[in-house]
Amino acid sequence: MERAGENIGLLTTGQVSKLTGITVRTLRYYDQIGLLRAPRNEASQARRYGKDDLVELQKIQTLKYIGLSLEEIRKLLAEDQQAGRGLSYSLNAQREAIVDRSAHLHSVRRAIDETLARLELNGGHIDWEAAVTLIRSVERESDGFRQYRNAERLRRRMELYDRCSVNPQSWHDWFYEQLGNRSGLTVLELGCGDGKLWRERRQRIPATWRITVTDLSPGMVEEARKGMEADRRFAFLPADIQSIPFHDEQFDIVIANHMLYHVPNLPLALTEVRRTLKPDGVFYCSTMGLRHLEEIETLARSFDPAIRVLDPVIQRFPLDGGHELLSRFFPSVRRVRYDDELLVTSPEPLLNYITSTGTYAEHKLSGAAYRRFARMLTDRLAREGAIRIRKELGYFAAKKTLVGDVT
Repeated sequence: MERAGENIGLLTTGQVSKLTGITVRTLRYYDQIGLLRAPRNEASQARRYGKDDLVELQKIQTLKYIGLSLEEIRKLLAEDQQAGRGLSYSLNAQREAIVDRSAHLHSVRRAIDETLARLELNGGHIDWEAAVTLIRSVERESDGFRQYRNAERLRRRMELYDRCSVNPQSWHDWFYEQLGNRSGLTVLELGCGDGKLWRERRQRIPATWRITVTDLSPGMVEEARKGMEADRRFAFLPADIQSIPFHDEQFDIVIANHMLYHVPNLPLALTEVRRTLKPDGVFYCSTMGLRHLEEIETLARSFDPAIRVLDPVIQRFPLDGGHELLSRFFPSVRRVRYDDELLVTSPEPLLNYITSTGTYAEHKLSGAAYRRFARMLTDRLAREGAIRIRKELGYFAAKKTLVGDVT
């Protein structure tokens, strides 16, 4: 027996409504505003929806669910169509946006719970600090459009690294090796993301290690947990580096992989890291240099001096100057650099990176400007064969005891 939706052919508006549960009025409104316009039947002039139209309808409804306006959805659909992105790409981006929204709702709920507790303690009166905390928790990443776009941007940026890096040993492989393989270690990772550092190297991790994987986002913790929950070496929980929920001197190794420059209160975070490290423990914190990918910035500005590609947030904790801050909390700090560069031989990964950084570049490079910039890159690659771009990556190894020094 055929399931509903299989081999459906072309459907009328009413049939789509019955199949999906979306009202006829809503479908007609989408058509009226040009959001979803299926082809018309030549004889009846009625709309007839095919499978591609249902895919677009799915995108619209999911993006509405996570809080985007119809105008924002229209822009996203146009971008997807222009870039030729398929269903798999779209579904993955939607999934990441939902994970982010789930994490945000969790943090809002926690802030409300804390405010209710303070109200009870203060006889029903709220203080300024509690009010501000609650407002900030609601406002933090409340823009669903940005969440969806960030999921896309991450994938497009990673394409440049995956396709064009010269060093055959990936960053994560190299960074993992820096931790050593001494047995019996207790390890804490702060800001784990999707857990890539561990998931792809599980066979190499000593059986006697005990690893606690944390992230500020509960959704990211769940992503890291997938596929590893049965491994008794691992524990997973949401945690804020500014308030680490563990005992003093509990860990041999603490890791912050490319995340410190996002932390609002770095001195508080480093105080917490020092507190949780054992006396002979090591804090491994990676970051980027101030000249990381600077050729990309130069290339974009040669096309339009107003374009800005790279995020200045790295200036808060760069590879060039992070030692000064770390030395206030750790008497022994050593810097180690990762040797690599990008060799770009086709324009697509560069275009994707530049228009995915969340800066002013994506607004300047659209429509005709995007096409002119693409031609400029194509012409340069035709002349030179490749574009070399520096990578400045590395980490600091910081200790509570005075052993070694900065390099």
